[in-house]
Amino acid sequence: MKGKKKSTAPGEFSPAELRALRALKSPAGIQHFLDGIPYHLAGTAWSPRKVLREKTAHCLEGAIFAAAALRALGFPPLILDLEADQDTDHVLAIFKMRGHWGAIAKSNFAGCRYREPVYRTLRELALSYFNIYFNLRGERTLRRFSRPVNLARFDDRHWMTSDQEIWFVAEYLCDIPHRPLLRRGLEKHLTRVDRRTWKSEMVGHRKKR
Repeated sequence: MKGKKKSTAPGEFSPAELRALRALKSPAGIQHFLDGIPYHLAGTAWSPRKVLREKTAHCLEGAIFAAAALRALGFPPLILDLEADQDTDHVLAIFKMRGHWGAIAKSNFAGCRYREPVYRTLRELALSYFNIYFNLRGERTLRRFSRPVNLARFDDRHWMTSDQEIWFVAEYLCDIPHRPLLRRGLEKHLTRVDRRTWKSEMVGHRKKR
């Protein structure tokens, strides 16, 4: 697959786990796996090993799992944080092919998931989420994005296979600088999402009973 950068995954996964990850074959295959498992309605920070075992993930867990799976396929394990006002952040696993960025994501909203690798810059990629990134009041909330984070920096903390919660990844994302997406003053001109967009984005939405 052209455009990949070699990044050998450390031998923490078992041979069976590595086979399962490599069987996903491509970024689209990783997204297909995430789409096929239920959204994890819990305040946890599971490692990719536990996601693979339990077959459920939320946004953070899905992005970290995708980064590990990308690594098993030869990509660097990169994630990127989208930061919102009056809303929750969203984490993406990102990859580059033929000089263009794409993304893999697990989301409780239909449009906040996969992006084809057609974006020339990370800002373009982040902006592709703007129109369908809204809170439950219908306000468009996406405001900032982080630099790429290579999760290899946490190899000594066994982020891919730990049985313990890996909140240190989320804490790191909270601490690093984020760049603004919008010029100052544009926020006051934003409209709320219409009902048709709202309904389409809520397809497949899960909530606690």
